[in-house]
Amino acid sequence: MKILADQNMPLVEEYFAHLGHVTRFDGRSLTAEQLKGVDILLIRSVTPVNEALLRFADQLKFVGTATIGTDHVDQDELAKRNIAFTNAPGCNAVAVAEFVISALCALSQQYHFELSDKVVGIVGVGNIGIRLHRKLQAIGIKTLLCDPFVQEQYPELQFVELSQLFQQVDVISFHVPLIKDGPHATKHLLNEQTLSSLKPNAIVINASRGDVIDNLALNAYLSEPHQHHVVLDVWENEPTINTQLLDKVDFASVHIAGHTLEGKARGTQMLYQALSAQLDTPAELQLSDFLPTPAITNMTVSASFEVKNLPQLVHSVYDIRRDDGIVRAELQKKGFDFLRKNYPIRREFSALTLECATDEQALMLSELGFTTSNTALLK
Repeated sequence: MKILADQNMPLVEEYFAHLGHVTRFDGRSLTAEQLKGVDILLIRSVTPVNEALLRFADQLKFVGTATIGTDHVDQDELAKRNIAFTNAPGCNAVAVAEFVISALCALSQQYHFELSDKVVGIVGVGNIGIRLHRKLQAIGIKTLLCDPFVQEQYPELQFVELSQLFQQVDVISFHVPLIKDGPHATKHLLNEQTLSSLKPNAIVINASRGDVIDNLALNAYLSEPHQHHVVLDVWENEPTINTQLLDKVDFASVHIAGHTLEGKARGTQMLYQALSAQLDTPAELQLSDFLPTPAITNMTVSASFEVKNLPQLVHSVYDIRRDDGIVRAELQKKGFDFLRKNYPIRREFSALTLECATDEQALMLSELGFTTSNTALLK
């Protein structure tokens, strides 16, 4: 069996080599000719799968994308050709939520505000949005939510219309798929008109899809003497991004919000499990078989620890300022895709075990995502 896999997908050989011969490819430059004789195609979001790509796919039986989003895959075309398809919903949800928390911690240090004073608006309450809500709730941050698709699933939570959310929150974090038209289109949700409705000093974070924000409108808006703060992980026209806008945002990265070692590997594992089910073979390999021991495994949290100390703890695992520094120093010389492909190893909060002084600390920090030694509290 011939398996073609994106070069940026980790652990493919570890999970799939016993099923067939694995060949790697550049996700942005895959051609139809490369699919001749291929049985399994494993992709990420940079590879559009459509009729043109599939025209020579004479043996293809399975396409898997190690991403939550599926807007890059023509599923109707795959169904016509009787090609099975799966994605990896939730694989990097924890990573993206932690990216947002790291960004908020860094901004709180840079602009001297207390995290607990902010109201965070979460646009899109899927796998990522609900995790972000729960993590923020654990540290006492109020959220307002907007998602017409899932609102009825969470009657206990506070949902508002998008126009209300823009006007009421201090922070807006986008976690929606890209929908280009229709009543719930997400393309350019933040545009010239909606930008003008934001509160003074509002923080905007986009770790979903670049087209959710009109980058030209945002660039023009930030050229005026506004006091808004912006964190962009995703950009319109990737990998060719608006460098003028880059100069105006607080923190920038190259579409890596979900690129923890655990998140990327979890996506590969989910595709392996789906393919194993299709082949009716046991999926015996586990993520824990492959994850390395992190550089720092344990820390002690004293009785004086408070939410205001959270940035120090969060940034001991992941500091978004590292990624921002890489982009500003290396983007022009090496390019967007090079930085994405060579992204440094990043772990999730759970890689760090905390010895907590109080029960309350253990509960809060475990809900935030850290591993705590006070496990009896969580039963």
